[in-house]
Amino acid sequence: MLMIVFAASTTLFAQQGASEVDALKAAYTSIKGNMQKAAEAMPEDQYGFQPTPDIRTFGALMAHVVDVQGRICALAAGSEAPPSAGSKTAKADLVAAMKHSFEICDGVFDNLKETDSTKTVKMGRSDRNEFGLLWTLIIAHSNEEYGYASVYLRLKGVVPPSSAGRGMRGR
Repeated sequence: MLMIVFAASTTLFAQQGASEVDALKAAYTSIKGNMQKAAEAMPEDQYGFQPTPDIRTFGALMAHVVDVQGRICALAAGSEAPPSAGSKTAKADLVAAMKHSFEICDGVFDNLKETDSTKTVKMGRSDRNEFGLLWTLIIAHSNEEYGYASVYLRLKGVVPPSSAGRGMRGR
């Protein structure tokens, strides 16, 4: 999955003649829309849906996405991470938590400049390149989790947002 995201982002970057900041922002905007719509598309009574006993419920998957992006974007912004969404189970609470985590990320992505490409942030005991962190943990991770969410949606008869309106209803 990571290779698909990398190939798609590289193609986007090359086709548009865009800067790395433009490519990052475009990838972020795409996954943000898909994740928000997926969270909203799953019916409230299916947030506890767990396809098999050994994987997360849909709600736990959404909480995981919220927690990762909230922590990483807060780190990149130099601010404190929001509280964990891990204990939330209600759709309204998780959709609100996701909105809040995207607000944190919006600030990071809105303020990115090409000169930030060499900026590092402290993650644990090591320094990480901020652009690399955003590509890996926000774009690639969120796309991977969106792929999982799409399967949950399909299992409940809901067309994933990225397929909606494309004649993909039965696929």
